[in-house]
Amino acid sequence: MSDRPPAIETRDLAKHYRQGPSLVRALDGVSLRIERGEFVAVIGRSGSGKTTLLDCLGLLLTPTRGDVVLEGMETSRLGGNARAELRGSRIGFVFQEFNLLPGLTALENVMLPLRYTRANGDGRARAREMLAEVGLDARLTHRPGQLSGGEQQRVAIARSLVNEPALVLADEPTGELDSDTAEQLVGLMRRINRERSVTFVIVTHDTEIAGRAERIIRLQDGRVASDERRAAAV
Repeated sequence: MSDRPPAIETRDLAKHYRQGPSLVRALDGVSLRIERGEFVAVIGRSGSGKTTLLDCLGLLLTPTRGDVVLEGMETSRLGGNARAELRGSRIGFVFQEFNLLPGLTALENVMLPLRYTRANGDGRARAREMLAEVGLDARLTHRPGQLSGGEQQRVAIARSLVNEPALVLADEPTGELDSDTAEQLVGLMRRINRERSVTFVIVTHDTEIAGRAERIIRLQDGRVASDERRAAAV
């Protein structure tokens, strides 16, 4: 095993909410270690804590207890600005609804994460490279309304990679796509994972994604019910 720290790990991670007189334990003591270059699917029933876990991994939520450690850096004591800077430079996000700005071109949408982290002269070339990586080099000037759902999600994947992040977090990335397009997107993410050693953690109900993962983590009632390492399909 490499001496380098893992891409991300959690230590006794908990996130609790008050809902009237009740205490909701969305996460209740989750400890995970995800190595660099892994392709991990997180599954579980609605309410099991999947999205809460992803939001904690992405430094979007502050845990009630425990810590998220990104590339060896403990984040629990970081202030809001430091967390935002770390999130913007080392974590990529892919969402079910694509979350593209409709008034911007594909190229401009991919460039957005570079606004505060790269020189202006470097950003455009990097964004072009990422769009070519996902097969959209002929769609640079198209706006989201001119693209299919699958193409929009490819733009979102390119955007998630443009900062060369430590990991990419994806929340139901194929939920808005038909089965054929979803299969193509899974293959694209898996190829990028293998060729670029990008770490992917994907929350999904999609059996195609889960079947491609080399590790499947199942959550139940805010805890890890099973953590299975397997030979992933290519």
